[in-house]
Amino acid sequence: MSTTSSYRDLVDPGADAIATYAARGYAEDVLPVRPQDRSWSTPQFITVWMAPIHNILSYFTVVGFFALGLSAKHVVAAILLSAVIVSIGYVLNGQASARYGVPFALLLRDSFGTKGALIPAAIRGIVAGVVFFGLSTVSSAQALDVVMDKIFPGYADLGGHILGLAVPTAISYLIMWAITVALFLGGQRFLARFSTWANPAVFVLISIGVVLAVRNVGSFSQVFELHPVQTEVTPLIFIGCVAALVSNWAGPIVNTGDYTRNATSTKAPLIGFPIGVIASYLLFILVTITFMASLSVTTQGEFDVNRPTIFVDAINSIGNSFVVVLLILSMNIGMTAFCVFGNMLPAGLQLTAQLPQRFTVRNGAILTAVAGTLILPWKFLEATDALFLFYSFIGSMFGPIAGIMLASFFVERKRTVDVEGIYADPSAPQIAYNWRAITVLAISFVITMAGTVLDDVTVLVDIKNLAFFSGLAIGFVGYSLTIAATRRKVAP
Repeated sequence: MSTTSSYRDLVDPGADAIATYAARGYAEDVLPVRPQDRSWSTPQFITVWMAPIHNILSYFTVVGFFALGLSAKHVVAAILLSAVIVSIGYVLNGQASARYGVPFALLLRDSFGTKGALIPAAIRGIVAGVVFFGLSTVSSAQALDVVMDKIFPGYADLGGHILGLAVPTAISYLIMWAITVALFLGGQRFLARFSTWANPAVFVLISIGVVLAVRNVGSFSQVFELHPVQTEVTPLIFIGCVAALVSNWAGPIVNTGDYTRNATSTKAPLIGFPIGVIASYLLFILVTITFMASLSVTTQGEFDVNRPTIFVDAINSIGNSFVVVLLILSMNIGMTAFCVFGNMLPAGLQLTAQLPQRFTVRNGAILTAVAGTLILPWKFLEATDALFLFYSFIGSMFGPIAGIMLASFFVERKRTVDVEGIYADPSAPQIAYNWRAITVLAISFVITMAGTVLDDVTVLVDIKNLAFFSGLAIGFVGYSLTIAATRRKVAP
């Protein structure tokens, strides 16, 4: 294993090591990517999340901020802070994979043990991947209903329900499901080309929508006057909103190594992620406040901000049918990219890494898409409270996983990765479970979700509302303390 001058700080395990790992039964999809085989430079990291950020589910989430009493100015601040935090998460948690080319599912072994890694891998790939796929797809389906009704008048009036989902939305769901799966099956190189060209196109279309929305409102100054619910906004409510939006992206933060392992240098994600994420969120801010202000004007303030799907009505308030159709289609491109990059790919990789004899990345991802439908995800979008509870649940798991991974890489291993240990021969002695990491993960989950049951204990409720941040802190500090304790025991 060496660091070559051609690729600066990238570590090359060598062809012989790769062949050895493959002979041990590791699937090709999860082997380390050698420096000369990587293809993602700074532009790819800038554009990879440009369209996914503009997904309908994220907009549904931010509508909930208004329901909690935030004004347009508050929402701008919350989104900007979220953008910075998400960028930092991508950069820090992606460094190990960028240097060594190891995917997230295998990198977990360095922190949790070869078998213990199954726990966080299952959380990210199976639990979160499945639920996020379902939520993302049903959100885009609800938006597609508007497009279908404009193309086929009377479409929205189709009667009946299927498992609690209106028939028109059920049809739209099947369409979006098929498109998302087909895009994933196109392969990683196709996905990279798709994101490079489709994402800027989304930027252009959404920018047009912003101009039309401002025209409906009258001026930008009037946009910033939007304040649908006049209630006091405490610091905890504000931070809770930030935590919810960060939790929406907590999955990709945790498994960002699945993307950075393709980096041509460690600087590529370091530069590309912040530029792409923050620039995308700036436009996301404009879309959010201008579209909601447009809805407020066209309805004379008569709209239910407690219903997350109200954002679809905000899009429709633009007025120009052709532009509305293009806007929804462009946002559905973002949602599809979010499903593929943020959910199907990680889920497929996790299943392949842990059960290589049974799964490939493709059939693992398709299983995720099927399971994401069977959980009836539309139930989570019936009210803002249900959606925010979901984010607390997700944050309570992803926060500590990220914290433990960061402590393991930066504190315990001093920015090194035991690649040979990660790809150990299954028949050889190895650390199956890192009980220190598993214990910290379990304790963090219990503490962060305790407020759901003990809802009369104010401090626990506050911790739950800040679940991602609470879990991140408990995971990082808790695991760092176990590292210090272990070193004291072995010290002479």
